[in-house]
Amino acid sequence: MNYNNAQQRVKDLKSFYKNCMWFAIVAAFIFIRRFFKTGDWSQSLFGGSIIVTIWAIILVVKAVKLFVLNAEWENRILEEELNKTKKPIKF
Repeated sequence: MNYNNAQQRVKDLKSFYKNCMWFAIVAAFIFIRRFFKTGDWSQSLFGGSIIVTIWAIILVVKAVKLFVLNAEWENRILEEELNKTKKPIKF
C-alpha cells in the first residue's frame, strides 16, 4: 500500500468513526426522548425512527466497504483473476 492509499484509508476510517460517534449520540437522544414520552423500555429502542434506521443501514454499508471490501481484498481478487488468465507461452 503506497502513501496516498494509506492516507486515504486513514481519512476514510476517521470519517467512519466520526459518523459512528454522531450516530450513537443521535440514537441515544432519540432513545431517551422516546423513553420519557412513552415510559416503556421495550418500545423505545429506535421505536420505528426512519432516520436512525436509514443511518444505520448506511453505516453498515460503509463498514463493509471499509473493512471487508478494502484495497487489499481488491488486489487479492485482481491477482487471482490475472493468474486464471495466464497461458503458457509455446515456443
